[in-house]
Amino acid sequence: MKQTAKRIWNLSTSVLVASTVILAILLVGVRLTGLQVYSVLSGSMEPAYPVGSLIYVKDVDTARLGVGDVITFRLDENTVATHRITEVVSGEADTLRFRTKGDANEVEDGALVREQDVIGTPVFTIPWLGYAASFLQHPPGRYLAISAGGVLLLMVLLPDLLASDDTGKNTANTQNHREAETLSPEKQEDTL
Repeated sequence: MKQTAKRIWNLSTSVLVASTVILAILLVGVRLTGLQVYSVLSGSMEPAYPVGSLIYVKDVDTARLGVGDVITFRLDENTVATHRITEVVSGEADTLRFRTKGDANEVEDGALVREQDVIGTPVFTIPWLGYAASFLQHPPGRYLAISAGGVLLLMVLLPDLLASDDTGKNTANTQNHREAETLSPEKQEDTL
């Protein structure tokens, strides 16, 4: 029974650790490969990019962009959008500007997107994961993630800590038993 409980404990902690590592890679680790991660907060690009999705954006050469391509770009310092290009406009000094529109929007965006504001183009998306990313970026979610990490660490280390206490007791019992075996027969009688 004790072995079964230990196996279940080990399996559950392994699954939790693996899930945490995968989530960390999907949310943060992909940045090491040059991808940037954004949460979809509006329905302007549905059904291609539904609300709550996480999109992974790679850098792109703006000279290669054309009508129909989807781009992620800065609207201002704090706002990023992902829309489809409807027109490429050449500006002065060989600069490009892009007219964009969300797939679900009725009209095109009011302002042209300057090529220096283009972040990149989406490579792939994972539905629903954007909700988790948005939650973890704000204080209640951040505190919950830190607490969950501490609990997970405790779950992983707890069996080893408890086992070391049992091992110490078992080692002492084994050592006493060995000492009793090494005593001469006369002394064994005295100690019993």
